[in-house]
Amino acid sequence: MITPAAIITAASSGALVILGLALLLTVWRVIAGPTLPDRILALDMLTGIAIGFIAVIAVKTGFSLYIDIAISLGLVGFLATVAFARFVLSRGSIKSPPSAAVAKSKAKKRRTGRKRQ
Repeated sequence: MITPAAIITAASSGALVILGLALLLTVWRVIAGPTLPDRILALDMLTGIAIGFIAVIAVKTGFSLYIDIAISLGLVGFLATVAFARFVLSRGSIKSPPSAAVAKSKAKKRRTGRKRQ
């Protein structure tokens, strides 16, 4: 028969693996994100993943102090996300730069338009 401690150990190990994979994918999004809002959302997700790590470690070790740290990180992460959102709103345009193909087609339209005149 499986003991409750074995179930908690297996579940926490599985959760750590899943959170590790989520961390890697989110870091990739921060690095490769095409626009600033993508990067801000990924940073907010990193905060959530860190909270998940802290919560799993709290369950695994049995220290309830880690839950207080996770709550504090959640509040700070929320404030950081709001600050980033205000920054994006103050910048005005959040569009990514056009790709080379779009820029070429616009340049071609400009050239053909000049010949007709």
